[in-house]
Amino acid sequence: MNGTLNKVMLIGHLGDDVKMHYFDGGNCIGRFQLATNEVYINKTTNEKITSTEWHNLVVRNKAAEICEKYLSKGDKIYVEGRIKSRQWQAEDGTTKYTTEIQVTEFTFLTTKKETGNHKPNQDQESAKNTTFDASNEGLPINDLPF
Repeated sequence: MNGTLNKVMLIGHLGDDVKMHYFDGGNCIGRFQLATNEVYINKTTNEKITSTEWHNLVVRNKAAEICEKYLSKGDKIYVEGRIKSRQWQAEDGTTKYTTEIQVTEFTFLTTKKETGNHKPNQDQESAKNTTFDASNEGLPINDLPF
């Protein structure tokens, strides 16, 4: 071990549906925002305050296709990944920066598509509890992180 660690674990709700982008050669990525909330009491006013943090998530290939198929705005998901910052040149010549979570594993906690049906089919049930690791080409992992 080289003495450093870049690991993120989040539980939150999707801010929008998964947006897919397909590349030549069959690869794809899915992007979506995840909202996490912190609730605290303001000691001076005794008011309950909710602070929302938005995270930009990126999933790749088979994992992205599964997320697109089963997730929609408002769904709750657990994700693990690593923080990645990048920059690019915009069309107007300015340099743009972003920080993203590169998702390596995920577990669906609730999905609207599932709750809309009284009895989820077998395909939905198995996808709900599936995690993916990018290092094993998207094959399912049976070990849960908790």
